[in-house]
Amino acid sequence: MSISSSSILVELNISVWTANKLDKRITNDVLLSNGATNADAGQFRKNLMSGSTLRKDIADFAASCRLWHNMMTLPWADRGPRLLPTSLFFDYKTELNKRKARFDHMVAHFEREYPQLCADAPMHLGALYNPDDYPSVEEMRGKFGFRTVFTPLPEAGDFRLDIANEDLELMKQQYETAINERVNEAMRSQWDKLHDMLSRMSEKLEEPEGEDKRRWHDTFLTNAQDMCAMLNHLNVTKDPKLDEARRKLELAIKGVDIDDIKEDVTCREDVKTKLDAILKDYEW
Repeated sequence: MSISSSSILVELNISVWTANKLDKRITNDVLLSNGATNADAGQFRKNLMSGSTLRKDIADFAASCRLWHNMMTLPWADRGPRLLPTSLFFDYKTELNKRKARFDHMVAHFEREYPQLCADAPMHLGALYNPDDYPSVEEMRGKFGFRTVFTPLPEAGDFRLDIANEDLELMKQQYETAINERVNEAMRSQWDKLHDMLSRMSEKLEEPEGEDKRRWHDTFLTNAQDMCAMLNHLNVTKDPKLDEARRKLELAIKGVDIDDIKEDVTCREDVKTKLDAILKDYEW
């Protein structure tokens, strides 16, 4: 199965109003009072929504959406579209719709509260308050956005240009080389993630010196389990070694629960031995 038939490109763009404003007057005052001789020595920026977390809550949710998007997809271009395996499309689209609905709900709530937040701003900003800093409700609403674009991945060598055969062949070669490089980079990222996971788990399982005790959370195991589940989909080239390493990690933690890790030194040592063996078995 080719990459183009088993994957699509998806681009997620989320914009959030920063509510951040440079105050040149205060900046100049601070620079002068501290004897700074260059204008680039520092800046003072105002939080126009000081006293409320509504805008920050939206920004934090947007950041979590971008993180989720990156977890569900593979890197493709330097910026912009990422590779989504078609086997994940339904799950991705279902979760995407939920996240967009929540984002729109949060923005609508903020929009309703915005006039009152502007009215309260002088109380929170004091002498820093300047009514000209605040956009209208319509302008503010336009600074928020949640947009997704799905596009098919073109077949290698699919050029429909009326150019000389020699130039066309060169373009095909360049295109195929670029595609192969992007696929390799995408798969390299999954090897790196797996290596980081194994290394962090192995380091965490080292017995602390003295009477120090480590704190254990359920995520120690669930994060690894989730990664293994995602690798079933994100291994778009069906790399047998990557799949083998994934299965070894699954087996290393199979039947182990967090209470075993917390209370049983022998269990920790056994899991660490298995993880270290995986780290040694491959050329990372």
